[in-house]
Amino acid sequence: MRLFDKRTPLQKEWDKLEVQEQRFLRKRLEKKESILNQKLEEKIPPKLQGTLDAAFAKAFALIFEKGTGVIEKTYQREKLEQDYQVRQYTADVKQDSKSLRAFSKKARDTGTKNLLLSGASGIGMGVLGIGLPDIPVFTGMILKNIYETALHYGYSYESREEKYFILLLIQGAVSYGETFCEIDGKLNEFISCGTLPEEYQEKKQIGETAGALSKELLYMKFLQGIPVVGAVGGAYDAIYMKRITEYAGLKYRHRYLDAQKSGMK
Repeated sequence: MRLFDKRTPLQKEWDKLEVQEQRFLRKRLEKKESILNQKLEEKIPPKLQGTLDAAFAKAFALIFEKGTGVIEKTYQREKLEQDYQVRQYTADVKQDSKSLRAFSKKARDTGTKNLLLSGASGIGMGVLGIGLPDIPVFTGMILKNIYETALHYGYSYESREEKYFILLLIQGAVSYGETFCEIDGKLNEFISCGTLPEEYQEKKQIGETAGALSKELLYMKFLQGIPVVGAVGGAYDAIYMKRITEYAGLKYRHRYLDAQKSGMK
């Protein structure tokens, strides 16, 4: 405990965030393959990986093109935007730690709610032996969760720049080691400059994010396609949703606090 802590509330929150990000980084340095995955490995059909890649890519492209309006019907966007403005006004006036923490608290509450919904949906489809058809639903839940998190911090999600940020968030959350560090660096670079890389192609990024998700979920989606025991595979929807939720919360908070330090919000 610091006897004379001269840090500002903003600096204290920033220091806490850095600790949390480093903790998340340490957990992503190495992948430990589960015993269940090892047992399922020899049973996976050779073409399943490619099928999953295509299914996730199609889900992202379809939702980005036509599905955002459908997702927005599951929450009150205008109210979330108004709530953000109230929290921001309070933070500007009080300039204390409590008002700064209010943003992450709202995001966590939303993440918990969506986590429960994702788990219930995945388990329900797993009991019925529905694996691949669950992918658009799961992808929609991921994006719904990130969209709401973005709104809690005062960010939108329609532009190419925001879609790039969101796709990187998802890819990073399910990556490990050097790949994770590289993606995390790209996210931090975007937070700093707010512009797309010169060579950016949305279709290519969708493919990379879809591939990262399908690789991580390959065994569980295979298991989910088997009636009754598929509930185990479906339950993993919530596990990966939790990881994506945690990472999205960290990076949107990073983005928000960075903007506060720069006086941009």
